[in-house]
Order: sequence, then structure tokens, then C-alpha cells
Amino acid sequence: MIEEQQQKFNLRKIISSKFTDFKKKTKSGFTLIEMMIVLLIISILVLLFIPNLSKQKDTVSDQGDEAIVKVVETQIEIYEINNNKKITDSALKDLVTSEQYKVYKKYNN
Repeated sequence: MIEEQQQKFNLRKIISSKFTDFKKKTKSGFTLIEMMIVLLIISILVLLFIPNLSKQKDTVSDQGDEAIVKVVETQIEIYEINNNKKITDSALKDLVTSEQYKVYKKYNN
């Protein structure tokens, strides 16, 4: 009888320790609410930074195009000084690259 009670006690002790271990393991993660809050914060930050990056890209592109226009205008001035005449479109196409010509025409029409 005492032996049987001892076994039951040991069994309860084992079950109790397993249950306690299980409770500890389940408490170690994040809750769904915490994860949702983190995702919300990340989403807000992304929404704030993406438009800013897009504006920066447009600004850099415009500045690059302005620099190309200045280079082409400088080439035109050099041509006119060296040849004592106004430059023609065909001469300009020969003088600069096709990309430079496209950008120049885009901003000077």
C-alpha cells in the first residue's frame, strides 16, 4: 500500500514537472498581438521611406540630364568656335552620343 502510494506520488511529480516544462516552453515565444504590432511598425516605416527614395531617384535623374545638356551645349560652343558656323542636327549627332542627343532634344524642344 505504501509502495503504491509512493508510485502514485512519483507519477504525479513526473506529470507535474512535465506540465511545468510545457508551460515554460509555451511562454517563450511572441504573442500574435506582439507580432502584429511589429509588422504594423515595419509597414509604416516602409511607407515613409519608399516615396522618399522615389523622389531621390527622380532628383538624381534630373540632375544627370541637366549635366548631359550642359555637356552637349559645351560641345556645340566648341564646334561653333572651331568652324565659325552654326551647328546642324547631323553634325550634332556625329559630335555626341545618341543618348546625349536624345536627352538634349528632350530638354531643348
